Amino acid sequence: MMLIITFLLMIFTFTGLFGGDVPPAGNTARAMLVYALPLLIIGNVVFLIYWLALRRFHWACIPLITILCCIPYIGTLYQFGSLDEKADAKPGLKIATYNVAMFGRETSGFMAQDILSEMKKQKVDIACFQEYNDHAGDKRNSDSYKEYFPYSAVGKSDMVIYSRYPIVNSKNIPFERTNNSAMWAEIKVNDNVYRVYNAHLQTTGINGALHRAAKQESKGIDVQNNALMNYLYGNYTVGMITRSGQANQVAMDMKESEVPIIVCGDFNDVPYSYVYNTILGDMIDGFKECGSGYMNTFRGGKKKVRIDYIFHSKEMEGFSYYKKELSYSDHYPIFMRVGIKQ
Repeated sequence: MMLIITFLLMIFTFTGLFGGDVPPAGNTARAMLVYALPLLIIGNVVFLIYWLALRRFHWACIPLITILCCIPYIGTLYQFGSLDEKADAKPGLKIATYNVAMFGRETSGFMAQDILSEMKKQKVDIACFQEYNDHAGDKRNSDSYKEYFPYSAVGKSDMVIYSRYPIVNSKNIPFERTNNSAMWAEIKVNDNVYRVYNAHLQTTGINGALHRAAKQESKGIDVQNNALMNYLYGNYTVGMITRSGQANQVAMDMKESEVPIIVCGDFNDVPYSYVYNTILGDMIDGFKECGSGYMNTFRGGKKKVRIDYIFHSKEMEGFSYYKKELSYSDHYPIFMRVGIKQ
């Protein structure tokens, strides 16, 4: 029985590792295994210890080989080593991406000013905000941001890119039948032009589904566990399929760029998913290149997952990649120092 479980773990793990290579539509079960990869890897570690304890070294090779094949995936969540403390002295740009959650709908503008102070402290050159709200009572947040970020491009609804360098072109990328969207701005830095993407893809729908279920319970309507699970699964798979289409749309637009690309945003999806693989393409994941420690970017509830990213073209190189554990939103801001390869 233990040997059968070991083989099944291996099969499910490899299926999860390649689950992001196929569109979720029609392959939902395979795509869902990507989200179970951390648990599957832990299971393989447990069985490796089990077979080693029994001195069945030939069977221990099965989980060992599986774990070794998972090293590239593990690298998207954890990186050994420390950050380069002198990274900010190197020539390049400091990029930030942050889902600011409408600044908590705070009307005085205090939260927006606090976040601006953090951008100044981190010496950010370009900031990409999702779920941005420009209104703070009778004032506009953009008016106070102008002093530090004299240039900006506004996307659909809740998207904005702030820059300390001139923006020479910009474009909105609306997604059908949703409030989510993407955008880009081409920014001239000295003699170079960069296209910076800001993307906010479809949410999972789980929080909304749980809220509606709780509302039904409060009205005395009994929600059966199996009905709730089917509802949650349906919402999640619909969101997963929707995000995959949005990722394809962004990836197709990126192919038209004639200048180096930097992609920022809240993808609402995990590493190795179809969304992650599609947008990453042949670019570089900044965290795998120059990050340190464990990386999670969503701080809401118990879901400590990485769903916010900064990618860049191969013509560029990263010097530092880190998050700041701020409490203004249910996301953490991500910062990266990047420059053109010499």
